[in-house]
Amino acid sequence: MKRIASFRRAVLAMIACFAFAAQAQTYPNKPLRIIVGQSAGGGIDTLARLAAQKMTESLGQRVVVENKPGAGGIIGTAFVTKAPPDGYTLLMAPIGNMVFTQILYTKLPYSAQHDLTPISMLATFPLILVVNASQPYRTVRELVAYMKANPDKANYGGSGPAFQFATELFKIKTDTKAQFIQYKSTSEVITALIAGDLLLALADTGPAHEPVAGGRLRALAVTSPLRLPSLPDVPTMAEVGLPELEVQFWVGLFAPTGTPQPIVKKLEAEMIRIAGLPEIAKRMTSIQVSPVGSSGEEFAKVLAADLARWSAVAKAADIKPND
Repeated sequence: MKRIASFRRAVLAMIACFAFAAQAQTYPNKPLRIIVGQSAGGGIDTLARLAAQKMTESLGQRVVVENKPGAGGIIGTAFVTKAPPDGYTLLMAPIGNMVFTQILYTKLPYSAQHDLTPISMLATFPLILVVNASQPYRTVRELVAYMKANPDKANYGGSGPAFQFATELFKIKTDTKAQFIQYKSTSEVITALIAGDLLLALADTGPAHEPVAGGRLRALAVTSPLRLPSLPDVPTMAEVGLPELEVQFWVGLFAPTGTPQPIVKKLEAEMIRIAGLPEIAKRMTSIQVSPVGSSGEEFAKVLAADLARWSAVAKAADIKPND
């Protein structure tokens, strides 16, 4: 009887594998949608639409982007976790939704690692340590010296937990103090820096690049492993003695857990292809991000490592969950 039961299970598993393989061969046979948990016009939305356009061209079905903003990306992410795991509802999400929100909210309606399957990391971007260009400090060392001499005047801004966590890591490694001020967007942070309301910010490269190039902000360091081609005179954090501040944030594609593996692999191959297109690299470079195109397995490892790394930072900085 046991042998018969084992044989039945093996046959059923084989049938399921053939069914999934056949499903992947005919996939997609209807339009797909990519959910973005941020508003239209932002960086994540732009990347999602770049991917959707190229997917539409190669898959033979329309791929549309739907924005479901709110609650720091939680609404859009939760929506995808409850969607049928058939490859027709996907999520384009940044590290903020998958890592920092996971750390800050203990009562989330989903788990990034259990309810979603990583398909491919599409792009990465570093942060730039920026200050008002009229201030006297021109190096990280001079900024740190000022912060230690004037702890009551030290503050920083950010539009979300990703920027707060990164700056808290900076504070830990430089043994400095600074008060965090929350803003709704990075553009508001940039405006506050230019107005003199903030001492510093670790900002994403896109919004910070133009005011740096225009001389309104001064870039003191970048968190990328190498200097940015667009800012060749700005040193890396490692070059200024802070290798622990190498930080690369990311954006990637996810599917609901349970999506057949052949479909996941088909989408993975598509993302790798898109990330390697010269026109996509050119467009991404223009918005200060770098194309990646990883495997799902590589992406899952990065997700796990980032959850561990930033959970440790939250504990060291005494950042409490919000619920």
